[in-house]
Amino acid sequence: MENLRTPGPTPCPEPVLQAQTKQMINHRGAEFQNIMNGVTQDFKTLFQTKNDLFILTGAGTGGLEAAIVNLFSPDDKILSVSIGVFGDRWASIAQTFGADVTSLKFEMGEAADPDLLRKALQADPKIKAVLITHNETSAGVTNDVASLGRVAKEFDKLLVVDGISSLGSIDCPVDKWQIDVAVAGSQKGWMVPPGMTMLSVSEAAWKAHANAKMPRFYWDFSRAKKYLEKGQTPWTPAVSILYALNVSLKILLQEGLPNIFARHVRLGNMTRKGIKDMGLKLLVVDESYASNTVTAVWPPEGIDPDKLRKTLRDDFKLILSGGQGKLEGKIFRIGHLGYCSEKDIEDTLSAIKKSLPKHGYNPK
Repeated sequence: MENLRTPGPTPCPEPVLQAQTKQMINHRGAEFQNIMNGVTQDFKTLFQTKNDLFILTGAGTGGLEAAIVNLFSPDDKILSVSIGVFGDRWASIAQTFGADVTSLKFEMGEAADPDLLRKALQADPKIKAVLITHNETSAGVTNDVASLGRVAKEFDKLLVVDGISSLGSIDCPVDKWQIDVAVAGSQKGWMVPPGMTMLSVSEAAWKAHANAKMPRFYWDFSRAKKYLEKGQTPWTPAVSILYALNVSLKILLQEGLPNIFARHVRLGNMTRKGIKDMGLKLLVVDESYASNTVTAVWPPEGIDPDKLRKTLRDDFKLILSGGQGKLEGKIFRIGHLGYCSEKDIEDTLSAIKKSLPKHGYNPK
């Protein structure tokens, strides 16, 4: 059996896998309505929100697109705060639909600076919203959304957050941080396969939605709200993923949010310590911003990280991720979110330590 240690898709517990083997049901019937309503309420609890919440069939990137087309009109000014590949992707989505995007970019490995965000908002009062990636998996960095969000609200801007690799793993209290739209994806900390994106929508976001003119059909929040009143989705949902969520969210709720967050802190600390004990360096510049769901690692000088990953896959059935964007072929990444234990990380670190000498490096 493979030790899948990518930041998504992530492994699934056996009860979650078994849940998907159930026969299909009528997605306009009472049984589906009960599941949909229950899963929606569970997500609200885990998002720490009383806002509307929609479960839509699609990848996390679809959720990012949904946030853009439901809130904005062409030529609206948006400030994109990016610390990596996924922040850049979100800006590109907004530009594709005609938004006037100003990019506040930071080097991969760095977290966004609230003071620089404040300066950017002071420089252009016409900016309508701020896009922020909470946890950037391409760099292994977690932004301080609480501080960044306070700055956005100083200027009365919409706060739109990509929480795809944080929600359900890292504390992200949607209502407390005044997040207007928070986006998640099923294949991360929720411990189910890819196929669903989840979004919470605040009252301020609904006001923006009422005036938004970007084209939308499949992702329309108004349609989603109308159908959710009947315990349904506008379009045919990924029924099997709903089955899986109905089980996985109960597992998470039983563990409890404080314990979930503490477990990910332990796994993150354990991974980073193990990597540093081998004499390897982390990509994150300031470890206080290190992600507790994925760790990005510089390989020793002269070692090809992709060849190292191949050795890990062939010899130990350990699957790690490579670098993305300008870091492609330069780093490797270890996922430790969702269905992950200390034993999984022990095995991961042991395999890396045994594989490095085959590539000419002897760990400390």
